[in-house]
Amino acid sequence: MKIEANEQTVFEREAASALWFEAPESCRLRQERLGQPSVNEVLVRTLFSGISRGTEALIFRGLVPESEFARMRGPHMEGSFPFPVKYGYAAVGQIEAGPSHLVGKEVFALFPHQDRFILPADQVTVLPDTLPARRAVLAANMETALNIVWDAGIQPGDRVAVFGAGVVGSLVAYLASRIVGTETFVVDVDTARQELAVALGLTFIPAGSLEGEFDVLVNATAAAEALQEAITHAGMEAKIVEASWYGDRAVSIPLGGAFHSRRLSLVSSQVGGIPAARRARWTYARRMAKALELLLDPRLDRLISGETAFSELPDAYARILSSQDTLCHRIRY
Repeated sequence: MKIEANEQTVFEREAASALWFEAPESCRLRQERLGQPSVNEVLVRTLFSGISRGTEALIFRGLVPESEFARMRGPHMEGSFPFPVKYGYAAVGQIEAGPSHLVGKEVFALFPHQDRFILPADQVTVLPDTLPARRAVLAANMETALNIVWDAGIQPGDRVAVFGAGVVGSLVAYLASRIVGTETFVVDVDTARQELAVALGLTFIPAGSLEGEFDVLVNATAAAEALQEAITHAGMEAKIVEASWYGDRAVSIPLGGAFHSRRLSLVSSQVGGIPAARRARWTYARRMAKALELLLDPRLDRLISGETAFSELPDAYARILSSQDTLCHRIRY
């Protein structure tokens, strides 16, 4: 059937292109019908999105355990695990249609990699005036880091060790170092990450070289060896926060030795739940707004390690995930 020019324009206006994972290590762009926003909805044209390397790598490779299929569903994800699935949660865009006070605003949304999308207006967060859209792709990572710091209960004067100088680990250390009087160290096996740590005002320690005892230790490496090192350096009644997600991998940790005599606490942190001590006052919307505010420091641009055009993403995706140099990789629309 021949499509007239005006019909073609309507079709393009109501269509979107989205990245789908279709099989292990295989993805492609699909065209989807978008429609028009209804009352109290917004139409967002995506400017940038960010790849969350750790989580998306597990999904891309089909490593989400069946027991976690329900819990691992992301906001506005489509499809079902293991495949096919549309996934992602770091989209920054500009509102093209919706309530008049929002049109033209730049916003962050927990939405998969897609060039245009429609959401209820209360599910997007307007960026602070001075936050560049390019940096705002870190918002979900900062939200996770903020939740980890809350779960860790870091107090002024604490000695803090953060294992893993990836995006989340670096952000946790960055936040911890800004608490008055803390001594914060970031530990990583990759000594090339020292340059990043220094740029963020952090003290870098190569893995295996940490000395002394600590009040709070955070593991953001998804490596059992780092968790073992954290336990080794935990002081009396110290808290160890496991912020990694291991997928379906079994992890061996040393709970013998002095673990019990030192009365250590080993707790998990997961961004899907606000810590109980804050739940009465903090909503998810308030937490996201604070995460965006915490991104105003230009030094945090160092956490974005590369950029790829959305049209090139299917061919580049596997390479982006496999590179050990990848921190947050930004997608440009």
